[in-house]
Amino acid sequence: METVLLVLVALVALAAVALPLVREPRAEDRLDHLTDEQRERVRLREERDAALSALRELELDHRTGKIADEDYASLVGDLRRRVGAALVALGEGDAPAAAGAPQTIDAPAADEERTITGDATRPV
Repeated sequence: METVLLVLVALVALAAVALPLVREPRAEDRLDHLTDEQRERVRLREERDAALSALRELELDHRTGKIADEDYASLVGDLRRRVGAALVALGEGDAPAAAGAPQTIDAPAADEERTITGDATRPV
């Protein structure tokens, strides 16, 4: 009797997991109803996400010594520009004041002790 009950529970669990895989997609799951503007936003978000992922991987490889400083320097600028361009196009970033103008970031004080936690660096 226990075996039959276990088999029934397993079949119900299998059906619950497999049902979304075999059913037809609902209308709201499909992308063919998007406007051109919505499609462009999806494309920009995909570009942003791909560039951010590549940037994270490049930075990890550089920190672990898999990528030399020279190679890192030659690759990181393009990835940052791709991320920035996608963010600006999505309205999530600020456009540079002038095309090609360098962006400045205030550096921490030289005597300020810092610690690295996850992807962020913050004062101790």
